[in-house]
Amino acid sequence: MNVRRSAAVLAAVAVFGMAAAPAAFAATGDHRLGQSRAPQDASPSPSLPSGLYGKTDPKFDGVFRQSYALLAQHTAGVEPAPKAVDWLTGQQCASGGFAAYREDADQPCDGKTPVDSNSTAAAVQALAALAKRDKSLAAMVDRSVDWLKSVQNKDGGWGYNPGLPSDANSTGIAVGALAAAGQNPAGVRKGGKSAYDALPKLAMDCGKGDGAFGLADAKSGKLSPNADATAAGVLGSLGKGLVVEPAKKAASGAPECAKPDSASQAASNGTAYLLKTLGETDDHLMSSMPGADDKPDQGNTADSVLALAAAGQKEQARKSAEWLAENSADWAEQSGPAAYAQLILAAHAAGLDPRDFGGADLVKQLNAQGPAPQTASASPSAADAGEEKDDDGGVSIWWIIGVGMVAGIGIGFLYSGNRKKQP
Repeated sequence: MNVRRSAAVLAAVAVFGMAAAPAAFAATGDHRLGQSRAPQDASPSPSLPSGLYGKTDPKFDGVFRQSYALLAQHTAGVEPAPKAVDWLTGQQCASGGFAAYREDADQPCDGKTPVDSNSTAAAVQALAALAKRDKSLAAMVDRSVDWLKSVQNKDGGWGYNPGLPSDANSTGIAVGALAAAGQNPAGVRKGGKSAYDALPKLAMDCGKGDGAFGLADAKSGKLSPNADATAAGVLGSLGKGLVVEPAKKAASGAPECAKPDSASQAASNGTAYLLKTLGETDDHLMSSMPGADDKPDQGNTADSVLALAAAGQKEQARKSAEWLAENSADWAEQSGPAAYAQLILAAHAAGLDPRDFGGADLVKQLNAQGPAPQTASASPSAADAGEEKDDDGGVSIWWIIGVGMVAGIGIGFLYSGNRKKQP
């Protein structure tokens, strides 16, 4: 699943309404989901919930940033604070879907509640991980998975809100949720088609788009190569979620681009596109959203580390993660919990230590963004095994922004007003 500049987001909201708003506030700084996330001192909510991570208004990204934070903590062997988990579970609608944020979670969801696939899929991945310790969360995961299945499009993919056309970001994160919940994405079908049928249709040809997954133009609706959509598309096509284990065996060179007539080929093409793009810009990506400043995009780079690690591109994943270790401190500080979580997940995928990431302890920095966790174990595997020890720390997302911008025109990733009744 970073965040674009507030100005760009507000402009998008002015043109498209609420469609793009959430993405903009998800992670501000340089990216994703991209190149500008909402700064931590921007328009804070008068009274933030005590269990919520981050200091900015959660209206557009509360569930998303909380899910990323809890998932990253679990991956780093940290047991989150109960009230942090309770805040997230309290946001779930009876249908199983999640909206970006519900200020009054005591009120039942209705047809006007803007539930969306991205917030729901992010929450599923966090809760499925935590359910390894707390079995009571499994029923919530099942309800959310059922909701995702109910809003799957007939082409096999997902749009940001129910009824919107499928896009690579939404489909990719939905696949990650299904996989995290123990489902086989290939077996989750609507109209006889799965995500693996939809994703190749969202990939571009080798000639016009260099094999990238595309982001739709606001005016024409035509796809243009987009690095963040590509990272999401590669992960989805490989059936992977946000937690990617380091590649045990390095792939032999860059894959060759060919007609994207299958999910596996679309993933190979997207991998080649990311390798080429990173090779041209000193192992990091530049802003990929229309109108964004032309500068390094930490969130998008972190997303690409996950995709490359999943594709077996161990060397480039590590190089890009090392670039992040040297160039992401200011961005993460400005962006907040989602950014720290993205970096932890990228470090994990690249085989680096998130507690010594360019000299920074990302886990401690994330913990400081919200309620202090219960305990921390020596490793994620120890956490799953129930081995614990005391932790003295308290604690993108381009993913969010790139898609939010497109949601306004019906093909976006994140926050868009829900014009449909909640299933």
